[in-house]
Amino acid sequence: MSDLLAIDALRAGYGEAVVLPKMSLRLAEGQVLALLGRNGTGKTTLINSIVGVTRRFSGTVALAGTDVTALRPDQRARAGIGWVPQERNIFRSLTVEENMTAVAQPGPWTVEKVYEMFPRLKERRTNFGNQLSGGEQQMLAIGRALTLNPKVLLLDEPTEGLAPIIVEELLKAIGTITRAGGICSIIVEQNAQKILGLADRVVILERGTIVHDAPSAALKADPSVLERHLGVAGAAGH
Repeated sequence: MSDLLAIDALRAGYGEAVVLPKMSLRLAEGQVLALLGRNGTGKTTLINSIVGVTRRFSGTVALAGTDVTALRPDQRARAGIGWVPQERNIFRSLTVEENMTAVAQPGPWTVEKVYEMFPRLKERRTNFGNQLSGGEQQMLAIGRALTLNPKVLLLDEPTEGLAPIIVEELLKAIGTITRAGGICSIIVEQNAQKILGLADRVVILERGTIVHDAPSAALKADPSVLERHLGVAGAAGH
C-alpha cells in the first residue's frame, strides 16, 4: 500500500530553535496513528510542520507521492491536509453550515455526510460558532477539516476538556472517518489509554525524536513501555 504521508529527514522548529532534529515518518491509507509523549517533546511541532507553520531547515513532506514541502499552509490544505488544532479554529461569526461551505472542496465528504456523522451539528446548522458548546465546536472543527476532503487528518488533543460521553462519540467518529478509505489520521493525545483502542499504531516522541513506534496492540499487551516513556502507566504526564 502506498504512503499517503511521507516525512523524510525533516529538521524543523521555530526561529533558530530546532525542535525536530531529523524526523522521518510514513503513514498509509486507513491508518490511525497515536502520537504520544510528555509535554514539550515536539508533538505539536510535528503536526505544525506537516501543516507548514514551522520553520523548516531541511527535509521533505509528501502527500500521496506529491512533494508539498515548498507549499504554503493554505496550499497544503488544498492539497489534502486537514488540521484540527487545539484552538479549534472555527469561524465564530459564521453559522455551522457556513463554517463548512466556506472551505469545502469536491469529494466524498460533503456537508450532508458530516451531518450524518454528527447529527448534533445538523440540529445546530443555523447557529453561529460562538453559540456552540465545547463538544459541538470540536465536532464542527473536525467537520470543517473533512469538507476539505483531506488525505491526512491531523488532530491535536481533540478530546481535551470535553465530557467523557462526548469524547467517546468523537473517538468513534474519528475511527469511522479514517476507515472509510482514502485518508489517514494522526492524533495527539495526552491520555494514552483513551486512544489505544482507536489507534492502529503508536509513536512516542522524546526531544523531537521517535523513541518508540509499534502497533497499539503491542502497547496494550505491555504497558511498561508507556510507563517508561511517559512516566505514568497509560497516561502522558500533563
